[in-house]
Amino acid sequence: MKLLTRAEEFVLISVWQLQGNAYSIPIRERIKKISGEKWSLGAVYMPLERLEKKGLLTSYFTGSTPERGGRQKRIYQLTDRGKQELIRIRQVQSDMWADIPELSTEAGNE
Repeated sequence: MKLLTRAEEFVLISVWQLQGNAYSIPIRERIKKISGEKWSLGAVYMPLERLEKKGLLTSYFTGSTPERGGRQKRIYQLTDRGKQELIRIRQVQSDMWADIPELSTEAGNE
């Protein structure tokens, strides 16, 4: 399987962290909190859709709730393959950074 994109990685990590509360809005808020970048809902939905097609996520709808105006939530969960991909991407990143000297923003260290 090809490596995850950064967006897919962020979404998978957020789904894992949110557990049973992983639907679009909390996923987007989690990514913003960690990255400091604002994501549109479309930027969240696209990776969610791709990850579900790849078999790394599953989803189900909750019952209607009065506080959401009778709308259902689509909750996402990692599959075993999704968990394995997170482990894999973490290892790949660790290997990539293993022999990199410490980065500095001081002048002259270009």
